[in-house]
Amino acid sequence: MWIEGADRYRNPDEDLPQDFEERKEEHFQALKVPLEADLFISEIIRLMKDRLTLLNQGFKENSNQQVVITTKNNKGWIRVSPLEKQPDPPHLTQVKYEIKNRWSDINLLDLLKETDFHTGFTKHFKTTAEREILDRKTIQRRLLLSLYGLGTNTGLKAVSAGSNTDSYRELRYIRNKFIHKDHLRKANAEVTNNIIYNRMKEVWGEATTACASDSKHFGSWDQNLLSEWHPRYKRHEVMIYWHTDRKSACIYSQLKSCLSSEVAAMMEGVLRHCTDMEVDRNYVDTHGQSVVAFAFCHLLGFKLMPRFKNIGSQKLYRPEVGMNEEYPHLQEVLSRPINWDLIRQQYEQIIKYATALRLGTASAESILKSIYQRYETSNLSGFM
Repeated sequence: MWIEGADRYRNPDEDLPQDFEERKEEHFQALKVPLEADLFISEIIRLMKDRLTLLNQGFKENSNQQVVITTKNNKGWIRVSPLEKQPDPPHLTQVKYEIKNRWSDINLLDLLKETDFHTGFTKHFKTTAEREILDRKTIQRRLLLSLYGLGTNTGLKAVSAGSNTDSYRELRYIRNKFIHKDHLRKANAEVTNNIIYNRMKEVWGEATTACASDSKHFGSWDQNLLSEWHPRYKRHEVMIYWHTDRKSACIYSQLKSCLSSEVAAMMEGVLRHCTDMEVDRNYVDTHGQSVVAFAFCHLLGFKLMPRFKNIGSQKLYRPEVGMNEEYPHLQEVLSRPINWDLIRQQYEQIIKYATALRLGTASAESILKSIYQRYETSNLSGFM
C-alpha cells in the first residue's frame, strides 16, 4: 500500500532509478558487477571457498585456543575467549600530565574562533533571504556566537548576555536565516577535511579508510515533535547516529528515530558523507548489521565489520551442494548450501536497489524497508 503524491509513503517503484533500462550497462559498471548473473555468482562462490579454506586452515593451526569450535546443547558453538588487558604505554602518564599542564583550561569559544580562522567554515553559511545586507565580518562574529550557544546548549539568550555588541534578537535572526542542515553539513565536512589533511603522519600515522558508527540517545521533552518513547531506555528522547574515523574525527551525523533501523543509518552515512575520506570498511555493533546489509555493502564496495554479540550461535553457509567433507574443522558450524537460483532470478532487481542506494533516489531507510517487505518471505540469506 502507498499514498499517491506522498514522499516517505510513496509507491516503492518510484524509489528505483527510472532510467535503469536505458542506462543499464552504465549502472552495472558503476557497481563493478557483470551483466550476467552467472558470472557474479561464480565469483562469489570462488570468494567463499577461498575464505572458508583460509578459516579452516586457521583452526587447524590454532595453538593458543582463543577461538575454538565446540558444541552447546548438541549444536555447534563458536567460543571466543576474551583478550587479556594490554599494558599501558610506558609514557602515557607523562603525556597526560604534560597535556594537563599546557592546556589545563580551553575556552571553547576561542577554539571555535581559531578553527574558523584556519578553515573558514563560516563561508558555507549563506542567507536564505534574497540578499545579505550585513557585512561578512559581522555575520561571521554572530555565526560563531550562535553556533557556540547552540552547540554547547548554552542558548542564544545566555550568549547574548555576555556580548556587548550582539543582542539576542540579532543572534536569533542569524539562527533563522543562516544556520540550516545543509550549511552545517558543508561546514562539518570542511573542518573534518582539514583535520584529516593536517594530521602529522609521524604522530597519527597514514590516513585511514575505515570508520565506526553507532547511535547515542539524547533526552528531550515529550512535547518535542521529534521526541519518541524509547522502549529500551524507558524515556522520551532522540537518537543521533555518528560516523567517526579511527582517530575520532566525525565524518557524518544524522538524526534517527528510536525505532528505525540502524542498518539504514549506517549505509546512509557511508554513502552520503561529504568529506574527502573514502570509506572501505565500517565497524558497527550488533544492531548495525543484517543479512541484507552484508549483501548491499558488498555490492556498494565497502566491507561491513560488525560486532556479533551472539557470535557463538553464528552459522556458515556452504558454497555448493556436496561439500560435506571439504572443511573438517568447521563442520560443527556449517549450515545448509546456498540456493543460488534465488539470486539468479532476482539479480537485476538487486542491482536496481543497489543503484538506488548509490544514487540516493530515496532514503536508505525507505529502500531497505521496501526490500524487507517485498522479500521477507524469500530466503535471501544466501546472498551472504
